[in-house]
Amino acid sequence: MGNEQRLRDYLKRATVDLRRTRQKVQELEEAASEPIAIVGMGCRYPGDVRGPEDLWAMLERGGHGVTDFPADRGWDPEALGTSSTLSGGFLHDATTFDADFFGISPREALSMDPQQRVLLETTWDALERAGIDPTGLKGSQTGVFVGAMPQEYRVGPADNIDGFRLTGNTSSVISGRLSYCFGLVGPAVTVDTACSSSLVALHLAAQALRAGECDLALAGGVTVMSSPLTFVEFSKQGGLAADGHCRSFAESASGTGWAEGVGVLVLEKLSDARRNGHEILAVVRGSAVNQDGASNGLTAPNGPSQVRVIEQALLNARLSADQVDVVEAHGTGTTLGDPVEAEALLATYGRNRPADRPLLLGSVKSNISHTQAAAGVAGVIKLVLAMRHGMLPRTLHVDAPTSHVDWSSGALALATENTPWPAEADRPRRAAVSSFGLSGTNAHAIIEQAPADADEAPADEDEAPADEDEAPAGDIAAGAVPLLLSARTREALAEQAARLLPTVDSGALADTAFSLATTRAAFEHRAAVVANDHEQARVALAALAAGETPAGLVSGVTRGRPKLAVVFTGQGAQRAGMGRELYDRFPVFAAALDEACAALDVHLDRPLREVMWARTARTLNRTEYAQPALFAVEVALYRLVESWGVRPDYLAGHSIGELAAAHVAGVLDLTAAAALVAARGRLMQALPAGGVMTSVRASEAEVAPLVSEHADTVSIAAVNGARSVVVAGAADAVAEIEAALVERGHRPKRLRVSHAFHSPLMAPMLDDFRAVAEDLAFREPLLPVVSTVTSEQATVEQLTGADYWTDHVRRPVRFHDTVGWLREHGVGAFLELGPDGVLTAMVREDFPDADALATLRGAQPEDAALASAAAGLHALGVPLRWAAYFPGPGARRVDLPTYAVQRGAAVDRQPGRPRPPHPHDVLAVRRGRRLRLG
Repeated sequence: MGNEQRLRDYLKRATVDLRRTRQKVQELEEAASEPIAIVGMGCRYPGDVRGPEDLWAMLERGGHGVTDFPADRGWDPEALGTSSTLSGGFLHDATTFDADFFGISPREALSMDPQQRVLLETTWDALERAGIDPTGLKGSQTGVFVGAMPQEYRVGPADNIDGFRLTGNTSSVISGRLSYCFGLVGPAVTVDTACSSSLVALHLAAQALRAGECDLALAGGVTVMSSPLTFVEFSKQGGLAADGHCRSFAESASGTGWAEGVGVLVLEKLSDARRNGHEILAVVRGSAVNQDGASNGLTAPNGPSQVRVIEQALLNARLSADQVDVVEAHGTGTTLGDPVEAEALLATYGRNRPADRPLLLGSVKSNISHTQAAAGVAGVIKLVLAMRHGMLPRTLHVDAPTSHVDWSSGALALATENTPWPAEADRPRRAAVSSFGLSGTNAHAIIEQAPADADEAPADEDEAPADEDEAPAGDIAAGAVPLLLSARTREALAEQAARLLPTVDSGALADTAFSLATTRAAFEHRAAVVANDHEQARVALAALAAGETPAGLVSGVTRGRPKLAVVFTGQGAQRAGMGRELYDRFPVFAAALDEACAALDVHLDRPLREVMWARTARTLNRTEYAQPALFAVEVALYRLVESWGVRPDYLAGHSIGELAAAHVAGVLDLTAAAALVAARGRLMQALPAGGVMTSVRASEAEVAPLVSEHADTVSIAAVNGARSVVVAGAADAVAEIEAALVERGHRPKRLRVSHAFHSPLMAPMLDDFRAVAEDLAFREPLLPVVSTVTSEQATVEQLTGADYWTDHVRRPVRFHDTVGWLREHGVGAFLELGPDGVLTAMVREDFPDADALATLRGAQPEDAALASAAAGLHALGVPLRWAAYFPGPGARRVDLPTYAVQRGAAVDRQPGRPRPPHPHDVLAVRRGRRLRLG
């Protein structure tokens, strides 16, 4: 090869490498600037604001949350006497906490800074609003970034909290407590830059997401004032408004007003949010943080630094200033801070802007006062709500814009009325929020309206949700659905039902059912309302809320996952049309039934589905069709519940049902199982007529002596219960036994059958049946099968031998003893797969402490019966993949009420003033089993 050719090859390789490098650089640049999606928000702010919808209602009507000082914190009257105000914005329920909900003991809860308490509850709320089950995050790479300031929360020696003081009051534990309680393993950081803390936390969270340090992030801030220290110190500096109101940018501004609050944002990279199917409320386009440095005072704001942080945020967002419509200002209402901030905004956003499209300016502090470490996140939540409603709420208490600012130097307008969002047809709505810390740390973030395609489904398989539990659900035909509710206590469960009532009519019932099942945690106290329509759901929920037991209610208290046995029904339960409603409703059932019918049709004279769904059961009742039909329906039912994640500990079956159990256990593949089932039915049908079967309410011990007198022609065919026996054999001999039973006070009942199954009259078919079985390939079972022949777990040798299945035809079905064996081996729940609840009734009669559920119940609509069974499994603690219950692309997640926290009372006292405990000082918590989230 010549040098020229080598040079050409080298240049080709270099060109390819260069293209790859450029692509990699482009990917890195895009990742570094990818918008961060806000997928959930939770908050508590003054004015009894318990969520974003409450905050918006306050903003829209121009309300505020300023009140007198709380009276339940034990604050020193002497210290309060030096405060220049006796008003502020308070979380008046900050002294309460549902400790048991988070698995926290009363002593530890009392030791905890109330900021930890309100943050825990609000974070749970934010995750539920995001459609994320908080308990499902355990072990996930979820980051926690919380802005918080030390508040000197203390308790006295009499409170008996030794061992908890350190974790109860250390600032780092504020974020660490969230990670611990929810089991999160991503980065956890408590940020203290004073009043800019929560916005700095948002900035750090966005960086961590883009850097891949976490794949979900919780960002926000919290302030609860455990003492009046902040009021006292700022009073000495003359920095407080006498009435506690922040008059942001107003001529009458006379100082700030202090407040409490907590806000939490749930964040993901935009691409992840789309892939996970989460609703995108808005996106964080860019952010920046800087410092005043050596300015004109440690606590004084610095205009040039504020200008720089705005410019850095715009650069990070790759936007120009005129592409931002609104700024949510820090706006503390001080004569020093507001003018500096306004001048910085005029210098950045106000220049080169059309006079008819000024930058709109507002501050949520005029409504709730200055919530300190929770202030920045309050502004973000306000902006997200304003963009979604297309309106910027007015800033309160503005008599006139402050004269300390030259408002004519730029296009900037203070929003003193509710103002429609400026219309920009060619781009999304955008806004910015500023926060400036007492220590000189400044933060600025740019928030953008959710992308127009945020709710669109992924375009290809690579974009599909990775977790099947999070997959889009449900194109559901009209019919019954289970509405699942759960709580830590019975009282909370009733309140959950009451909370759901106002929203149950707001959309499709299937959407509500899907959202309840897939986005909410499942606690010990569980209930499910199975409803066909909104009216039925409303009546049942109202009854549940009132402590009653409505029709269609399934309820229970779980104590861990019970051992589950799946049992398959025997012949006699067949009915015309069985499975047809499920076929139309559940694609998994339809596919499995089609496959089973195709395998069986090879051995039948007529298509099996045609026989099953005929107008009458005349042909279906013939054994040659009844047994294959039962097998097909039961296998399809198993494949359906299997797709929901149901994994039984044991399998058992009554007569032909045991062949269904063997197939799903893997003993026989479908082709072999179909051959054996069809041969069984065909050979039985071909036997001479004349055999009969009779059932009697008597024990085996009472019946056995009578049967032994006719051992050549009669036998006990089944022992279904302690006092439920079936006798089968020649008609005249059975008639004699019936007469003897009547003499002894029993009332035998003839069964409508064509032959005397499990009797000596089966003998002529046994050799032919054995020959069919010997030609089949049997395999070791993958699941334990309990034999109704031996009433014990079947061995591999038994299940894989032709002799066992031949004996199975002739010998009695010892179902009662089989259930007894299962109970002795820890089985607490039974699920019957078949067209009716025959075996369920048998289990309940003799084992009332066992929980037995039937997937179908004869004449009851199949969707309602199956929904009740699924709900019953859930109530018992059997885990289900509920997303798979709602197949197809139609159903969607909808907003639901969040958890009904049951808060007990706790009083936070002034630091350093221990005193004897008072009954009202004891933290009231609900005792019982703890929920371990961490």
